Amino acid sequence: MPLQEGSPAPDFTLKATDGSTVQLSQFKGKKSVVLYFYPKDDTPGCTKEACSFRDDISRITAKNAVVLGVSVDDLASHKAFTSKYSLNFPLLSDPEGRVSKAYDAFRPEKGNSARVTAVIDPEGKIKKYFPQVNPEGHSQEVLQYL
Repeated sequence: MPLQEGSPAPDFTLKATDGSTVQLSQFKGKKSVVLYFYPKDDTPGCTKEACSFRDDISRITAKNAVVLGVSVDDLASHKAFTSKYSLNFPLLSDPEGRVSKAYDAFRPEKGNSARVTAVIDPEGKIKKYFPQVNPEGHSQEVLQYL
């Protein structure tokens, strides 16, 4: 069944760029989560999208939200991408695509994630689901829903 706005967000546990483990439930009752899925580190569209979230992070955190980027790339790739573009939010590694599949973001024909975003409220429900994302200006679009 496809994800719908207002439905509970699937919980997950993934490794982050800094080596920590991030679980969606750790934000419950505390913050909104901008969970964005993207195809591949250090590619043109993915870089544009990540850098726009980086540039808007203070406005996003001012709305009591965190940004988490997810792709099937490994942590070494995420660390290099984070360092190269000074990304100021965690990237999560989903090597088997489990979380991407749970959020209807996995593209089996390409073996990676589609460009999809879920804005999850502090109660753990999907507040807004973007099934097709244009990396140009997407962070601004997300800010409207926080």
